[in-house]
Amino acid sequence: MQGDMTSEDDVAALVAKTVETFGGVDMLLHVTGGILARVPMAEMTLDHLRAVMDVNLTSFVLAVRECLPHMSEGSSIVGLASQAGRDGGGSGASAYGASKGALMTLTRGLAKELGPKIRVNSLCPGMIDTDFHNIFTKPEVRKHVAGITPLKREGTSEDVAKLAVFLASDEAAFITGANVDINGGMLFS
Repeated sequence: MQGDMTSEDDVAALVAKTVETFGGVDMLLHVTGGILARVPMAEMTLDHLRAVMDVNLTSFVLAVRECLPHMSEGSSIVGLASQAGRDGGGSGASAYGASKGALMTLTRGLAKELGPKIRVNSLCPGMIDTDFHNIFTKPEVRKHVAGITPLKREGTSEDVAKLAVFLASDEAAFITGANVDINGGMLFS
């Protein structure tokens, strides 16, 4: 299915189709999000701020809210926050960093609210080789960041996916409320 994950109707339709197809929801992996544009604070419009908050935070709230009635004990929620939620993000990304910081705080609050029935964690990726950085990060910045990272490389989508699968699995049964860094050692929390 395709839809706007900031639209209540589209999110409800996605969850309804999921429940119809699979009978319930065992795990929500929320990967909706983005920076939209690098906008310095002096040029920040409320429309831009709201759009960034909607795509990163509101979409998470809607997905969680719609999935909850269909999640049984032992289910898990994994959000996609960002290293920017810890360090504020790069130049022109303060709205993005704030939205991801809010998602990190919501992760902690939901872990308390939904436990022990449902575990809630989020990932905090750093420099991952995806279109996010292909579009919004200059090649020289990417090379520099990879060079100063202890593992001397950017992460991959597969690196992040493996961590998400782990956090959703029973192998992580005693982990909730965590915002797990995956950044090659670039930032320690």
